[in-house]
Amino acid sequence: MNIEPCDNFSFSKGSALVPFFILIVFAVLMTAAPIRAAQTYSRPELVRFQNRIVDYRSRINPRFRKKVRPKTRLIIVHTSELGLKSTLRVVSRGKRFKNGRTTPGGHANYVVARNGTVYRILDKKYRADHAGLSMWNGVSNVSDISVGIEFVGYHYASLTTSQYKSAGMLLDILKRVYGLEDKDVLTHSQISYGKPNRWFSNNHRGRKRCAKNFDRTRAGLGPTWPFDPDVRAGSLAPDPMLAQVFYPAPGTVASIGKKASQIQESDVISKQNSAWAIAGEDYDAPNTVYILPGGKTLPGDRVASNWGWDRLPEGTKVMLNQKTQQVREQAKSIIKTISGRMTAWSHAGGAYHAPSTIYFLPSGRILNGYTISDWDDLPSGTRLVVGYKGPIVITQNKTAYAIAGAKFKHPGTIYHIPGRGPVQGNRIPDFSDLPKGTGVYLPIAG
Repeated sequence: MNIEPCDNFSFSKGSALVPFFILIVFAVLMTAAPIRAAQTYSRPELVRFQNRIVDYRSRINPRFRKKVRPKTRLIIVHTSELGLKSTLRVVSRGKRFKNGRTTPGGHANYVVARNGTVYRILDKKYRADHAGLSMWNGVSNVSDISVGIEFVGYHYASLTTSQYKSAGMLLDILKRVYGLEDKDVLTHSQISYGKPNRWFSNNHRGRKRCAKNFDRTRAGLGPTWPFDPDVRAGSLAPDPMLAQVFYPAPGTVASIGKKASQIQESDVISKQNSAWAIAGEDYDAPNTVYILPGGKTLPGDRVASNWGWDRLPEGTKVMLNQKTQQVREQAKSIIKTISGRMTAWSHAGGAYHAPSTIYFLPSGRILNGYTISDWDDLPSGTRLVVGYKGPIVITQNKTAYAIAGAKFKHPGTIYHIPGRGPVQGNRIPDFSDLPKGTGVYLPIAG
């Protein structure tokens, strides 16, 4: 793959490299300066990291027009709300909306996968269209003054140790290049704002929930700003939940770390967790899907007319960036299928690595959740069941009835048939014809 040589030590806004002796002086000064983060890396470490970056620039949509940023004042981190393949496709090729409108891509400079691999989508000097409607410290259109980094994952689920390790080195490089401080690294949820809607009567913070779970300490960063400058200036109304996460009152949370980043870290509606708190401005988007406790599914743009926002019950699950029909089909099925949009986390949440979550890979392998290091490692087409025990193998002396009792034909009893994969009990016409090695999986709940 084609890697930009020593991209991390290019201090000009063009492509010229700083002479090595200047680099040494700069590195010494930066190490001694109070603006440096507690976590720093040696030049060999950063060069090794640099050489491992995957060059994805050739995949950019040809419609995207590259423009060099005249200045760089901020680094903005995002969560993609998708799996890796979908994330790479969207940030490089663009977004497609239900009404047929598309964007030309270029939505991030870098993507950080859950295994720590970093992809370069655009050279850092180019403006990425990543921040949308945004403002920070009185400056609008934050994309014009910032580098955009996309983390594969969801804002209500933890990022991985590998992602934080890569983030630490990538941020160290970018801060050195642009002479930035730790406080110049912000999340999309901090800088985005929205126009008036049913939740707010004025322009307001909180349009995006993106990366509200970003733990600065684990990325080697010091604290963020102690206040929102645009809210303080009266330009924007505050978002109470985000204010609690990023700017807690003195004495409540000492720093923005794990405690603050885990506030309302859920995709399920409750008394404390509204549709707005979970999805931000995407609460009524057609690709935001609500799964009600009984299994009924509604796209965000149909909730008001078909159900009513005030009537959404507690326990309703909120899924971003989805196709309603696909979610509806999956919600009805006991055997779930992993696809580009619907990851293991989409189906199982935090139970993706539970022993009772069983994965049936396209290769024929069967894995228990506790053997899965991360939900994004699983290939598309993998099927899974949540809350099961097994397998109990059918033998000549141990029939399906002996294993499952009267529920041997029940749709909740799952049979793994060699060469065919998982099948529900009610889909098997002849149990006397089951091949040798068929395994039975039974729901733990009975």
